[in-house]
Amino acid sequence: MTTGAALLVSATRVLRAAGVDDPARDARVLLAHVLGIDRSRLTLVLQDELGDDQAIAFEQAIAARANRQPVAQIIGTRAFYGRDFIVSGDVLDPRPDTELLVDTALSVPFDTVLDLGTGTGCIVLTLLAERPTARGVAVDLSAAALSIGRSNAQALQVEDRAAFQEGSWFGAVASDQRFDLIVSNPPYISEAEMASLTPDVRDWEPHLALTPGGDGLAAYRQIIADAPHYLTPGGNLMVEIGAGQGAAVKELFQETDFTAIRVLKDLSGHDRVVTGTLLNAPDLADRGVENGR
Repeated sequence: MTTGAALLVSATRVLRAAGVDDPARDARVLLAHVLGIDRSRLTLVLQDELGDDQAIAFEQAIAARANRQPVAQIIGTRAFYGRDFIVSGDVLDPRPDTELLVDTALSVPFDTVLDLGTGTGCIVLTLLAERPTARGVAVDLSAAALSIGRSNAQALQVEDRAAFQEGSWFGAVASDQRFDLIVSNPPYISEAEMASLTPDVRDWEPHLALTPGGDGLAAYRQIIADAPHYLTPGGNLMVEIGAGQGAAVKELFQETDFTAIRVLKDLSGHDRVVTGTLLNAPDLADRGVENGR
């Protein structure tokens, strides 16, 4: 007889040998997924006998995790801000640190929001779910990522208030559009830092969403420079940053037309979000010069 308890013991051993950070937790998450139950109920069924199909499915999931595939990709979802988001290898796995960006965005008034580099859509779709009258535009260079984002919008029942547009940053946005809020979690890992990432991230998540190359600041330079042309007066730009990038990104905000610039720290004490307010938006006529159109 093969029980869940017995499989957990062997699975934890396999994952520990593979260098997984928390092998017992991951084994339990994967077993609950295979059994189709909430993880909180797992203890109640650990002594039950598993069917052959369930045992095989669990072994396959453990093999994938031992190969350092992220848990979210294996089970196909990740919880973020109290909601489940569909995840695949075409998008970044939503991180808890990004919830600070959502919290910060929800602290200001907005009716329209633009999310640049949307991925799963976890930022903009959460904002729309929390603000039932708001409308949003989600931009991504990856058609595959946009497909995931649309699926998440449908799952959260906000698809009628979310538009998905393919392209690079503001190049996908109509030149006459303005937004009360612009948010972004752009690629910010420097080229030098890529080699030091864990295999879970480096080998499984899309490099396009992880790094712009160079010093990691290229996306911020473009977004911050162009954002004033797409914000309403009094609108806000908020970006997630990597630890140690606070001073450099704050300086980019200061070089543009933003005021009330703040660098916010996450629960680990690392710089995580930079935000600024635009007091006076440039004239629409200026946009063609700025964007080369």
